[in-house]
Amino acid sequence: MKSKLNLDPKVVDSARAHAAHIAHDMQEFIDRHTTVSTERTILRLLGVDGVDDVDNPLPNVVVDQIKEAGALPTGVAYLIGNAVVQTGKTPQEIAEEMSAGKLDITKLPTCTMEEAEEALKPFIKATFDRIDMQKAKREEYLKRIGEGPEPYLYVIVATGNIYEDVVQAQAAARQGADIIAVIRTTAQSLLDYVPYGPTTEGFGGTYATQENFRIMRKALDEVSEEVGRYIRLCNYSSGMCMPEIAAMGALERLDVMLNDAIYGILFRDINMQRTLVDQFMSRVIIGYCGIIFNSGEDNYLTTDDAIESAHTVTASQFINEQFAVLANIPENQMGLGHAFEMDPATEDGFLLELSQAIMAREIFPNARLKYMPPTKFMTGNIFRGHIQDALFNLVAIWSGQSLQLLGMLTEAIHTPHMHDRYLSIENAKYIFNNCKHIGDEVTFKEGGIVQSRAQEVLKKADALLADVEREGLFSTIEQGKFGGVKRPFDGGHGLEGVCVKGANYFNPFIKLFMDHK
Repeated sequence: MKSKLNLDPKVVDSARAHAAHIAHDMQEFIDRHTTVSTERTILRLLGVDGVDDVDNPLPNVVVDQIKEAGALPTGVAYLIGNAVVQTGKTPQEIAEEMSAGKLDITKLPTCTMEEAEEALKPFIKATFDRIDMQKAKREEYLKRIGEGPEPYLYVIVATGNIYEDVVQAQAAARQGADIIAVIRTTAQSLLDYVPYGPTTEGFGGTYATQENFRIMRKALDEVSEEVGRYIRLCNYSSGMCMPEIAAMGALERLDVMLNDAIYGILFRDINMQRTLVDQFMSRVIIGYCGIIFNSGEDNYLTTDDAIESAHTVTASQFINEQFAVLANIPENQMGLGHAFEMDPATEDGFLLELSQAIMAREIFPNARLKYMPPTKFMTGNIFRGHIQDALFNLVAIWSGQSLQLLGMLTEAIHTPHMHDRYLSIENAKYIFNNCKHIGDEVTFKEGGIVQSRAQEVLKKADALLADVEREGLFSTIEQGKFGGVKRPFDGGHGLEGVCVKGANYFNPFIKLFMDHK
């Protein structure tokens, strides 16, 4: 299909090739390392769950003991597999004995790597049976009751109390929402453990826990039956526990997860080595489970100028795409992010926003693009805000976005009320229906504002990716070339949780998740 923006396919191919080389270069680093959070994820996928008498999650208890003994490079898979061989107990029983101080798995006699792998197979099978059942359940819902059309109407609940979130989420589904995102409580991404059980308080959002996932999934299944379309559940696979939360999402049938290769480094100051190793494990899980990941390029435009730095968004989309390719994620699960964040006082700003959005669609034709609403220039004037959101919705239907996080007229004032969501959903539905085929009908002036802008941004993105390939992603981030934020290679949270893999190391789940087609 000919580009309406007259994009040069050679420049697109060049940018994609640079991004592929960047991702492959990083993958060599990733393959040599593991982290405490990746090891805790393996434990969770082996069935280890629960907390000790002071509410420390058992996966943390086990990994902390292994790390203190200097055995983290060996990895939990071998150590737990060996402990199963030597004791005849399950991984859960082994974790409980370690927690009670009755067992030191680093001091047991040792079996071969093959024997350890064999001993884990029943527990691995039980996990895959559960995940496969959840995948089948999603497919059954989609086949039997169907879903809303794209762009999916995507809204947020964020009360801090999971039971109140349920009330608000079901109301939003009845109002027309297709995706409910449960916003995570402020700074949970910096916790190096996942809280346990249902939670009824949180600031700015609700704790992401496996029980909260289960409660919300059950509530959305109930309302899906009621409204006659499948309602997707979204949460965050990011932060210090990125892969653990991906595993919890897989077990409880989340459908969409916020997951970005670079976001945690830039915006949460999580160490870059830790983040890149963890994002691979999380994406491998997401790919297998049919979860759509949402990348976080929209955040660059909150710390950097949306006009001057638009090319960094496009460059990051290419990088996120290539990291996803290495994790075997199909294109229709790649929710590459961007945002409507230009200053509304800009002359022809609408045309520049339209150009950026159509360019994303033309470059990534099969991706589930996630489009984010205006936030930076929302002033508290609800009437102007509602108009900004309407223009955002118009760009979305025109450019064929997939996941549309609806703007709220009360953005910059307070957490949305139920009627705020209703007005936003009504706004989007009106525009999506009224302008349904506008993108098919309209072409752009040769060499005009829309075409010229897209060509310029693509060219700058290609040049930036060439720089990143030459210097390496780590060095580029140190220099602050994404989001205008500089981060050091050996700085940030969580570096102490990274180690080089040892001789007996194996991770049984990577290959099993990756082998799906």
